Amino acid sequence: MADEKKTNDAEQTAAEKETKKKKKLDKKGEIDSLNAEIEKLTNELATLKDAHLRTLAEYDNFRKRSQREKEATYGDAKANTLKTLLPVLDNFDRAADNKTDDIEVYRKGIEMTLTQLGEILKNLEVESFGEVGDEFDPNIHSAVMTVENADLPENSVAGVFEKGYKMGDRILRFATVQVTN
Repeated sequence: MADEKKTNDAEQTAAEKETKKKKKLDKKGEIDSLNAEIEKLTNELATLKDAHLRTLAEYDNFRKRSQREKEATYGDAKANTLKTLLPVLDNFDRAADNKTDDIEVYRKGIEMTLTQLGEILKNLEVESFGEVGDEFDPNIHSAVMTVENADLPENSVAGVFEKGYKMGDRILRFATVQVTN
């Protein structure tokens, strides 16, 4: 019985050793599997991080390019507008250089220059407003004084100190007017 017990103990020990060996192998396989999974996830994280950094760089470049284009557009629009006004400036220079004493020549030159400037503003889609007799509108007129005038209806423009200008719905300058009571 002692021999049987030793045999059983030996078998049990061998079986335990075999079980421990299998568990070690299973753990080693599991560890290897987990290490492979960690490596795979680390690579995936690095790829996603790189893609994220590239996207941030692309956005930054887009933002800078948009800002440069916006600044260039503003400068181009300003330059084009000023180019259209240069002929008016030339006409004023010619009038200043003219040494004639004939006031009618000056008047005609001023009228022609004003007409030219009016055409330029029309081409730029700028309209003037604020005429005597118009109904007073506080959204586009700036009243600086009131006056009694029997010839005009109440709350209408009796006099214009400065015309107003608008481009589409955008008011460039309010008309400065005198209003009837």
